[in-house]
Amino acid sequence: MTAREFERRAAQRRQADSPAADRETELNHFRVLSFADWCALNAISLATGRRILASGQGPIVTRLSARRIGITVGNNARWQQSRAQIA
Repeated sequence: MTAREFERRAAQRRQADSPAADRETELNHFRVLSFADWCALNAISLATGRRILASGQGPIVTRLSARRIGITVGNNARWQQSRAQIA
């Protein structure tokens, strides 16, 4: 196999892998984090997480059952962006 053919095949593999990675990233936005996982991801305590949600300033919550809530990765990202400030 020539170097040119090797480079062409490598470029084709990179292009073929790209849609799969995009699809995985897109699906990851729908993944639901448990309340404890959400707190850990944002490096806050459970008590602080409860205060944030009770204040109405937190992310959109997904009710998983009568007693269990979660936050999607996408909603967490949007909430973090809304909290960002210019220094």
